[in-house]
Amino acid sequence: MYAQAPSSIHPLVVAWHAMTPPGGQVVRVLPDGCLDLIWRDGAVFVAGPDTAARLHPTAGGTRFAALRFAAGTGPPLLRVPADALTDRAVPLAEFWPAAEVRRLAGADDPLAALEAVVRRRWRDPDPTLVALAAGARAGRPVAALAETLQLSPRQLHRRCQTSFGYGPKALGRILRLRRALALAVGGHPFAQVAADAGYADQAHLCRDVRALAGVPLRTLVG
Repeated sequence: MYAQAPSSIHPLVVAWHAMTPPGGQVVRVLPDGCLDLIWRDGAVFVAGPDTAARLHPTAGGTRFAALRFAAGTGPPLLRVPADALTDRAVPLAEFWPAAEVRRLAGADDPLAALEAVVRRRWRDPDPTLVALAAGARAGRPVAALAETLQLSPRQLHRRCQTSFGYGPKALGRILRLRRALALAVGGHPFAQVAADAGYADQAHLCRDVRALAGVPLRTLVG
């Protein structure tokens, strides 16, 4: 069971919760350019941005409550650059006071507790990062993004690394994958998905999906 909804904190924050079915489950988590603050059966940790899909075997009955931060909003909250967390899961106690983390760990309503503590620490999103994410999501070339945001290519790369965990080309590739998957799940033919998502052709789409997700697009669509 998995469910998500916009958080009351900000439109760029998604609240989600899940419980693993009896017998356990292996979940394939695809990269999305986001950072998650996760409560799992009393353990609280930060899941950094992934560069490729990860498989997570989980025992039956495991409970999750979490907040997902888009558009570079997570690193300012933690006061740690995103590229220090790339492809990592790190205990929250490495960033926040141990007493605060213990209160979160023992909360009766962990999702409400996460939202309450994040709301106290929240910083409004950097407009440049919001625009960067929107441009990358739309498939804009790196040079055009840099020009629009009035950043040099080097500045753009540095801002992207510290805010999203990887450079602008990798971010664009990951967001293109998410765009393609949404189109495919919506029932569009794969050739149309490739064209609409910005791939050279269907073969390019299939190669990129397999490289980032580890399985063919048809497997992801189900």
